[in-house]
Amino acid sequence: MKNCISINLRKNEIIIKLSDEAEQKDIIASLKKKLPELKKLYQDEKTPILVTGKVLKNKEIDEIKELIKEKIDVEIDFDMPKGLGLHSIKKTFEKEIAVSETKFHRGSLRSGQKIETEGSIVIIGDVNSGAEVVASDNIIIQGALRGLAHAGAKGNRQAIIAAGLVDTVQIRIANIVKEINRDEEIMHKQAYIAIQDNKIIIE
Repeated sequence: MKNCISINLRKNEIIIKLSDEAEQKDIIASLKKKLPELKKLYQDEKTPILVTGKVLKNKEIDEIKELIKEKIDVEIDFDMPKGLGLHSIKKTFEKEIAVSETKFHRGSLRSGQKIETEGSIVIIGDVNSGAEVVASDNIIIQGALRGLAHAGAKGNRQAIIAAGLVDTVQIRIANIVKEINRDEEIMHKQAYIAIQDNKIIIE
């Protein structure tokens, strides 16, 4: 893929922008070609590098960082989510939910337990009160959801949550949060939860 990265020089930093459509192998190949040129700009100064654009997985971030560090000893930052969780979202994106790597967890999550995963996750059991499950794509819970579920945690608003029973006080998809008053709302069985019109809807 041509022009999958662009490099812009600013006074206090160097911006490496990644195309949203670029595959990781193309990004790495382009970086290998452009890094020798970039290295020539570095003499005594250590102008930091900011990588922005495409939302990357943690292992992709590590691969890019290691490649740059091999050539240039410089501080590197990524203007994108580095970990799962609502606080780390800096941009939202759309992704087809039908195509996603899926992990399976057999057994219920007890209070204090937390699972974070790239892609989607199926919990064969319950997510009890005080437990937390966070996924960059979809969350499917065969049993009851009584703890916290955060789907689309890197900004994917197409992500969904499905559960055999929803008995929790808060649901999160991407950067949208829904507070549930259990005294006012009925308990939802065989629930399908998604974003519609910038709101989380439980069906």
